[in-house]
Amino acid sequence: MKHLKLVINNIKSNESNFFNKQELQLILNLYAKMVSDGDWKDYGLSISKREINFNVYHRASENPAYKIIKNLKPKNKEEKYLVKDSANKIIKKSEDLSILINKIMWKKFKLVN
Repeated sequence: MKHLKLVINNIKSNESNFFNKQELQLILNLYAKMVSDGDWKDYGLSISKREINFNVYHRASENPAYKIIKNLKPKNKEEKYLVKDSANKIIKKSEDLSILINKIMWKKFKLVN
């Protein structure tokens, strides 16, 4: 019994395990604009311990065309937010979501069948 230690971890993490209100507002504003232009048709959310994905679809029955990702455990601060294409290649990465969304020219990305 002399080797037992009592460990109490009551520290609440300030890290959010989802998109916060401002992040979600940025993403949904972009989504609304692209839907009204007829480029995007549907979206979905994927949540894991490591990341949260906002998946964008051109049609409901296919793989996501784009993934806007919040990395919960980034290796460096530049990888906190990512945008990936349908082949899972990183298009852009940044530590600030608003800069990331505004830097990408969403109109120039078109899927070719």
